[in-house]
Amino acid sequence: MTDDAPRLEAERLSCSRGGRRLFSDIGFTLRSGEWLHVRGANGAGKTSLLRLLAGLSTPDAGIVRWNGSALPRSNDAFHDAVAYAGHRGALKDDLTALENLRLAAAIDGRPLDETSALVALRRLGLQGREDLPLRTLSAGQRRRVLLSRIAARDAVLWILDEPLAALDSDAVDVVGSLVKDHLAGGGLAVITSHQPLPLAPDCELAL
Repeated sequence: MTDDAPRLEAERLSCSRGGRRLFSDIGFTLRSGEWLHVRGANGAGKTSLLRLLAGLSTPDAGIVRWNGSALPRSNDAFHDAVAYAGHRGALKDDLTALENLRLAAAIDGRPLDETSALVALRRLGLQGREDLPLRTLSAGQRRRVLLSRIAARDAVLWILDEPLAALDSDAVDVVGSLVKDHLAGGGLAVITSHQPLPLAPDCELAL
């Protein structure tokens, strides 16, 4: 592995919410082609940890490093490298799946042509539902729309919060294949999930 291969590091991370300590002294190193499975009960701090790793919030103590450099919140290079999917994705009910995907890409500064958007949606099993308003889709189908944003994004680091929520077994396999292909291409992933992903993690972290 070359020295310039992508690398995510966490060093002695601590985080509190509402005066309660969620976790402390969290550390790991994730390299190109590896993924981390973050486990823990509801309220243990999994989402808070992912937001720290995505640069969306600041730890009480500790450092997040991307490719050896401490992560500031306004790092354009890191922003280009990371794709974050929260547990509750911002989707607009009155827009179609296709419109939601293209709007999200435009807001992210990465315009997506219709053909590429359709490919991403269909890879997540949404063929035939691309032009339906989000309000008509099931919870699992809405989750697939959210994940299609990750599939369409050319990002090295995927940070996924409960990506398997509300998905059936076929969709879980699709997500597993998606992550496997991402890692095979040299990508990295940090994933929280109560359900097992059909892919053995390179490392696990229990909160």
